[in-house]
Amino acid sequence: MLYQRSSQLFADAEKVIPGGVNSPVRAFKAVGGTPIFVKSAKGAYLYDEDGNRLIDYINSWGPMILGHAFEPVVQAVIEKAKLGTSFGMPTELETKIAALAVAMVPNIDKIRFVNSGTEACMSAIRLARGFTKRDKIIKFAGCYHGHSDSFLIQAGSGAITFGSPNSPGVTAGTAKDTLLANYNDLENVKTLIEANKNEIAAIIVEPVAGNMGCIPPVKGFLECLRTLCTENGILLIFDEVMTGFRLAKGGVQELFNINADIVCFGKVIGGGLPVGAFAARAEIMNYLAPLGPVYQAGTLSGNPLAMAAGLAMLQTLNEDTEIFQRLADKTAYLAAGIDKVLKANNVVFTINTIGSMISVHFDASPVVDLKTAANGDNETFKKFFHGLLQEGIYIAPSAYETWFITDALTYKDLDFTIQAINRVSKTF
Repeated sequence: MLYQRSSQLFADAEKVIPGGVNSPVRAFKAVGGTPIFVKSAKGAYLYDEDGNRLIDYINSWGPMILGHAFEPVVQAVIEKAKLGTSFGMPTELETKIAALAVAMVPNIDKIRFVNSGTEACMSAIRLARGFTKRDKIIKFAGCYHGHSDSFLIQAGSGAITFGSPNSPGVTAGTAKDTLLANYNDLENVKTLIEANKNEIAAIIVEPVAGNMGCIPPVKGFLECLRTLCTENGILLIFDEVMTGFRLAKGGVQELFNINADIVCFGKVIGGGLPVGAFAARAEIMNYLAPLGPVYQAGTLSGNPLAMAAGLAMLQTLNEDTEIFQRLADKTAYLAAGIDKVLKANNVVFTINTIGSMISVHFDASPVVDLKTAANGDNETFKKFFHGLLQEGIYIAPSAYETWFITDALTYKDLDFTIQAINRVSKTF
């Protein structure tokens, strides 16, 4: 496949946009080459500016769970746009989608909509600090919660060392209140809690990690986090920006039957438009302004276009009783096919899956955290990525990102993908 127009468009973009992209992962820095510029998408396919059709396995990083340009979502947005795109005032639509979300997700009474997953996680942390009257938080290496200052932290060498910023522009004062733990490592968490008694407001975690590849929690990990938080007066925050309304109707809380104190949403809840949300029981949510002292605001929060798209998406997921099983079946089918052809071609690999999330790691050892994810052979991944691109298959341009399966994918698409991986892996 040729990508000449995409290359020219990228060169044009670099002149006026930093790095030529509005989000760094799009720049192909991890895999080399130049990014693909999309012209349109429908169902399971992307159509680029060069006229190529690509089977899509990132699906706008998760929200296109029912496929691109899903008709009920498109029509909802069109009809709402005719009435006005934004008012900065309340609309009935906000209450409708809030009521539906609260009904679908266990253990939440109230929800507030924002404009992105970053905003949702940032606001959840502020709310947790205000509610507990404590300053410190624990996050996990490899879990991405957006680009707000509190989350762009890298740990020091000791288990209880204060974090230090790993992005210029994040102050040391902000970093000192973020403690970094290893994902799936309970002893590490216990050490941090013991060293910071009565100082930790919240533990925030991707209950299924998606930003170091797909990494499910090991048995007992989430359950023990829940217990530790309860015993120490710490709020447990599930960042379900990726997993919410994707792994189950009620997200990971439903899937594993574990209650978080605050849950963050994004991706699917917006039906493809920029939306985030955070939710909790009333006791916690009532600490938000205008009821309580914790301030959070947004002029475009709950804007009618995003709410219309999100409502259409959630209504479909709520009414389709078989959607999550279909997605899980397709993911399992794809994983089994990939496993078979990579083994046949003597490729060293590990596949992680859960629900409609899957990732291929080019290392034989189990991938359970950032350290083990980093052991993968990145040179092999680069060949894998570009080989699939030439086959007409688009996966995330990074070894540290999960793939997302959409209901629009057919078994014919999955078979083509497996056959393409067979051809590509023969060249390693």
